[in-house]
Amino acid sequence: MAGRAVTVTMAHTWKALKDRFGQVEAERVSIADCRAHVETRRASGISDGTIHTELGHLRMVLLWARKHKLIALAPEIERPSKPPPKEVWLTRDEVRMMVDAAKAPHIALAIRLLIGTGARIEAALQLTWDRVDIERRMIQLRNPFDRARRKGRATVPVNDTLLAALKEAHKGALTPYVVEWAGEPVKSIKRGLKAAGTAIGRPDVSPHMLRHSAAVWMAEDGHSMAEIAQFLGHDNERTTARVYARFSPTHLRKLADSLNV
Repeated sequence: MAGRAVTVTMAHTWKALKDRFGQVEAERVSIADCRAHVETRRASGISDGTIHTELGHLRMVLLWARKHKLIALAPEIERPSKPPPKEVWLTRDEVRMMVDAAKAPHIALAIRLLIGTGARIEAALQLTWDRVDIERRMIQLRNPFDRARRKGRATVPVNDTLLAALKEAHKGALTPYVVEWAGEPVKSIKRGLKAAGTAIGRPDVSPHMLRHSAAVWMAEDGHSMAEIAQFLGHDNERTTARVYARFSPTHLRKLADSLNV
């Protein structure tokens, strides 16, 4: 996991887990321990989604330990059900207003990059100029030299708006990274993104919401689920259809037409 954003998240996860699990031998973690953790966290006002992630990280570490023969078995980790994803996305006008409201150029560029490519935040912040082909208007989100397992990263074309932003940013680039600030690569845009979102009345904005919005827009414009899946880097078209088909004006249209009387 070295170098991935999840390592930062897991450090925060451990703060939530260590009081209950820190002194327990790995193989002796029980369902009762998991349930007690859930109840304690719920009583503190923590959402089931967060608790699901915390116990998921615990499970991940135990499975890793078993794989590397640090423990003989990985105990069962019971988690609350993962809540359904929030049905929130941004309109085109909201994204344009956010770009205008961004207080720093790298935040505005990151917004355009995320919405223009549908990239995950890790892929966007790790993108380097050698994978941006301005002449051919293509971006390769996957680093060909990175052998670590990553969620799907596609090679996508660049639209006119993003192209203009990339050309402007490239003129003043001080590092190999597309998104940079003060001559350094950027590790997080959460604060700047939240400030831009708050300025337009959308304090709930997140990097993932920009990716989700990009997918919704493509579905609303009637593009096929296969094309959207490829653009987003999904391995399975069915995953794309399950989440985004309902936004397509053509989804189930022929079936509805069959019911004319």
